Amino acid sequence: MAADFNTVMDYLRRICSAREYASRDILEKAFARLESPEEAARALKMLQDELYQSDLRYASAFCRDKSSIAGWGAYKIRYQLSSKGIQKETIDAAMGEIDSDKAAERLRKALSVKREQLKDDPQIKLKLLKFGLSRGYSYDEVEPVIREILKG
Repeated sequence: MAADFNTVMDYLRRICSAREYASRDILEKAFARLESPEEAARALKMLQDELYQSDLRYASAFCRDKSSIAGWGAYKIRYQLSSKGIQKETIDAAMGEIDSDKAAERLRKALSVKREQLKDDPQIKLKLLKFGLSRGYSYDEVEPVIREILKG
């Protein structure tokens, strides 16, 4: 049984006030409680008009958090945002939130820590490369850092 539209809107406003959500997430939550996809789309539009939901705000917060807290690189962040249905233009704008110097330093630190864990491993260079790439950094970002930390 579907809930009353106003009750669902109150719920959606409350959760959007607590944290940022991608529009796809809001549509899923609205559709789970409302009778039709049209009502869910109407709810999302109202939330966007009232500035409760913004994909740009969501993407910007996601970029800041994943870059600075999780230590992810640009490729991984872009992939995750696109999997949430965020448009490429919005992702490009949000990626400006990432401080590239701090990201490079986080990569260097993560690879240095990993190097210590692998110090006697004969495949250390390959494993460091795979580790850096799995974090979402490009080969061109990872390879020079590996070369540098293996010298020292």
